[in-house]
Amino acid sequence: MLKGRIALITGASRGIGRAIAIELASQGANVALHYHQNRSAAEETFALLKGRGHLMVQADLFSASGVARLAGEAMKHFGHIDILVNNAGVYIEKPMLTMNFEEWKKSWDQTIALNLDAPAHLSYHVARRMIADGGGRIINITSRGAFRGEPDAPAYGASKAGLNSFSQSLAKALAPGNVLVFAVAPGFVETDMAQQALQGPRGEEIRAQSPLNRTASPAEIANLVAYLAGDAPAYLTGSIIDINGASYLRN
Repeated sequence: MLKGRIALITGASRGIGRAIAIELASQGANVALHYHQNRSAAEETFALLKGRGHLMVQADLFSASGVARLAGEAMKHFGHIDILVNNAGVYIEKPMLTMNFEEWKKSWDQTIALNLDAPAHLSYHVARRMIADGGGRIINITSRGAFRGEPDAPAYGASKAGLNSFSQSLAKALAPGNVLVFAVAPGFVETDMAQQALQGPRGEEIRAQSPLNRTASPAEIANLVAYLAGDAPAYLTGSIIDINGASYLRN
């Protein structure tokens, strides 16, 4: 259980982030729920959180100043952060050979800014406070795309591979301060954003990628994150945990 723990979750208005926020709150955590633009979805999620004392914060994580403001508001409100879940991300499907350079650079810069720079900068702000307060846990949501390659979204694959490496580097750097760092690498997850693909002509093929013949539910990812946030042993720090239904296996 996470009773009394303070958790900051980015991209928590819907999808995986929403499920994580709901699960951590159900285990007793106080949640700082971050959202970017969709306030109505954030309010819906906020209303589903069990308990009291939660916080909803709007911030643009594409900018370093937005990241700093999010960290500052959450820590000012709660006094400290025990758990940081870097979940916010963007997937831009634009194959390299179909774009001009301006389009390529824009999609690359946006993807790296949100998927890699934002978690790095937010971890920088939060980890220092965690160490001063005696420790904490950082959980980065990456992707199987970091390993299998994403030909139609190369910036996404690169950003998630970078986030895996960053997580492992941070695990080594922060362990002396009792800050543990984990990476969670899902496969395809059945979220609102994924419905178009799952209900379209590729739906059957996507589900068949796993021998379970289905995609993950957001709750399955949330349950794993809750374990890492609470009961997971310290010696697991630095691990990249695959949760992709055996749709992509690596040694």
